[in-house]
Amino acid sequence: MLNRINQLSESSGELKPGTGLITGVIALVLAILCFLGVLAFHFPQYLTTPQLRQSYDVDVIRRLMYWSLVVAGALALFNIVFSRMRWLALWTFVLLGLALALGGNRVEVDPNFPDHTPYVGLDWFILDLLGSTLIFVFIEKLFALRRDQPVFRPEWQTDFHHFIVNHLAVGFVLLATNLLVHKLFGWAAKDGIRAWVQDLPFGVALFLIILVADLVQYWTHRAYHEVPTLWRLHAVHHSVKSMDWLAGSRQHILELIITRTLVLAPIFVLGFSKEVIDTYIVIVGFQAVFNHANVSVRLGPLRYVIVTPNFHHWHHSQDQEALDKNYAAHFAFLDHLFGTAVQSERKWPEQYGVLGDYVPDGFLKQLHFPFTWKG
Repeated sequence: MLNRINQLSESSGELKPGTGLITGVIALVLAILCFLGVLAFHFPQYLTTPQLRQSYDVDVIRRLMYWSLVVAGALALFNIVFSRMRWLALWTFVLLGLALALGGNRVEVDPNFPDHTPYVGLDWFILDLLGSTLIFVFIEKLFALRRDQPVFRPEWQTDFHHFIVNHLAVGFVLLATNLLVHKLFGWAAKDGIRAWVQDLPFGVALFLIILVADLVQYWTHRAYHEVPTLWRLHAVHHSVKSMDWLAGSRQHILELIITRTLVLAPIFVLGFSKEVIDTYIVIVGFQAVFNHANVSVRLGPLRYVIVTPNFHHWHHSQDQEALDKNYAAHFAFLDHLFGTAVQSERKWPEQYGVLGDYVPDGFLKQLHFPFTWKG
């Protein structure tokens, strides 16, 4: 059965209805997430992010896990009864059995654990994968740009590996960026400026934080394209050949640290309030995923103001008129202001990826790629 699991994980293409594969995959994924969730309940100090565990309701998580266990079990039982993908259903029951044997959703969490231990963001990975899949796969099916593109399109495995590593390494990334921001930019923080920023009305402060962050993002992003050494890192992100909600996860971890450090620097220096920063994080998180998604969204005249999927799809295009264009992450007017907006009579690009297609596929190969490519 392990060979079948490997074959399934290495495959791509449309999931054919009526075979039990769709329900089987959903059940297996839910069972895996439930098992990982139980582990996070047992070892919260090592497997959960401090920022998240301070904000979410454990009782809500327990209910979510309970219904995930029920749905996974029901789907697996349905497939067994009707002789559909029984081997997949058996793996689901194995994982559900392990999760229940370890306490399931009833695991007691000892609140008296140390709060400063090294950790991996297992809870962040589980919640973001579950939430993103439910939201964006639905949106992509409802407003698909390329309707023939399957959920498990070619090279989805590479992007999923990036998704896993970048989520689990959230503790390392936060530690690295915080250290760099304080070391490099701590001298610039002034109490007077911070007090003025924190006294701004919420709406004004939110607009300002997005604008400041996007100005830094714009010039950092432009540097990735114009400086050959930096392009070696950024080419990994551009190597994706199919745009969907998972495509934005393909990002070299060094680029992730560099970009976040530079974007967080002015936010730290200006001293925005926690409420403003939290709202900005939600906006940037949604927009980063949505703008890579396989959705036919242009927003009419607003596309000249706000970055949309249409705007960012052009940035990933191999089409000649789109090379090194559309750098902004939030406000499209920045590219129009600085003369780097795509000008095309066509609504959407034809082909995505790096021109010349020289970036290898596979997470480990892409991790190593920036240090070997000399082109």
